[in-house]
Amino acid sequence: MMQVDRTEGSSPPGGGAPDRGWSLGVSGTGRLGGILGAALLVSAIVPAATFAAGYDPDQDVNSMANTTAWTGAAAWWTAGYTGRGVDVALIDTGVSRVAGLATAGKVVYGPDLSLESQAPNLRDLDTNGHGTFMAGLIAGKDVALTAPYALAPASAYRGMAPDARIVSLKVGTADGGTDVSQVIAAIDWVVQHKNDGDLNIRVLNLSYGTDSTQAYDVDPLAFAVEQAWNAGIFVVVATGNEGYVAHTGSLTSPATDPLVLAVGASDSMGTSTLLDDSVAGFSSTGSSARYVDVVAPGAHLQGLRVPNSYIDDNHPAGQIDSRYFRGSGTSEAAALVSGAAALALQRYPTMDPITLKYLFRSSARALNGFSSRFEGQGEIDLARMLTATPFTKKGSLPRSSTGTGSLELARGSEHLTRDGVVLSGEQDIFGQPFDANAMAQLEADGSSWSGAVWNGSSWSGSSWSGSSWSGSSWSSSSWSGSSWSGSSWSGSSWSGSSWSGSSWSGSSWSTGSWN
Repeated sequence: MMQVDRTEGSSPPGGGAPDRGWSLGVSGTGRLGGILGAALLVSAIVPAATFAAGYDPDQDVNSMANTTAWTGAAAWWTAGYTGRGVDVALIDTGVSRVAGLATAGKVVYGPDLSLESQAPNLRDLDTNGHGTFMAGLIAGKDVALTAPYALAPASAYRGMAPDARIVSLKVGTADGGTDVSQVIAAIDWVVQHKNDGDLNIRVLNLSYGTDSTQAYDVDPLAFAVEQAWNAGIFVVVATGNEGYVAHTGSLTSPATDPLVLAVGASDSMGTSTLLDDSVAGFSSTGSSARYVDVVAPGAHLQGLRVPNSYIDDNHPAGQIDSRYFRGSGTSEAAALVSGAAALALQRYPTMDPITLKYLFRSSARALNGFSSRFEGQGEIDLARMLTATPFTKKGSLPRSSTGTGSLELARGSEHLTRDGVVLSGEQDIFGQPFDANAMAQLEADGSSWSGAVWNGSSWSGSSWSGSSWSGSSWSSSSWSGSSWSGSSWSGSSWSGSSWSGSSWSGSSWSTGSWN
């Protein structure tokens, strides 16, 4: 998740207005406002505006060249592990093939399940900017990045796993708008198509969360991520940007599910050593029922920019230069861990998700002055992880979700609105009734998708071709009472206003701020 700065002041724990959802953010003040229920975090690095005249990533502690070095990712590259052969599924706002993601075969497009899928000029592309930012952190690779990667100049952009591949499933629109039913459908698609053709989807990045208070053990979204986990896919989930909340914690769903890896954000404090790192003030905290698993760098990171995207237009202060943007949030932290997971899975191709989870947890480095509710087992330390011996912790696994709860409760307070009509209740994005019991059985059987049909509606009209989803028109049914086959799908650029309304802010994505 990312977050947006609002002030240079500070607020006490529990203060401030929370933003949920996709996690990215921007500020023109040079200070990161981690105000999602937490105190503001003062930036210890040079503001983006200062770099704009002549950005030098070598001098930026939070550039990806430096971040991959001090987190230990570069040590894995030197040992021969760059993520090659591992596919990372990214359920997000789409991916645009900007420089750093433009090499042949770097991005494979799964289905576009977003509300923009019927506009040919928008299909698969990232009109928001969040998804491309995440893709770059996970597996970005400039043409100029040549082996040995660890010795390449800082000007050559690189993600954590430069040779991994991104499988992009777009669910979010320009303003981040998406419904939980779209996210569930996307997860189900990943499970059923993880080995299609030459695909090898071993990691699922979900920098998304809702403020649902429904118990994970009945929640349909939690059930979906568990099916991915049980299918051998390592599921990495952002914890949210709600900051500190006493007693109950502030983890978003599905990070509340104890099976998956829940990742919070740390702050480098402007230095290249791990010894002074802290938990970012915006990073959601756990409770006695569910701790954060680990934290990873998630403050002021250099990422790939999508010119004229929603974030680019609305947060110009986050622009570093013509290519790069700066973002903070648990979204970024989750993306770094997803890239690190690809490195580990290249080395250990038969490793199951639970063993990989314990490898991350057991090799993490505890931070000074933070409890497990804040940092979990600590900050990822990939150099330590490289020399660790994988093991599976003995003991019983957490209680599984049944998926038989409420789709409406899974949304929390986040709802899509069109023409004044709110999508709510036990119905999906098409207005089709959602039978949680029946859907859970189909998901457990690996058959919730039948061709291009999910929950009784055709999402495309044709089958997966191996490189892209063709994107035929949706059916004309609609939860808003009007058809989606008319002029509303004109193909013109989206301002976001037609979908946002007063009930949606795009906050389900876990980027806290753009700075």
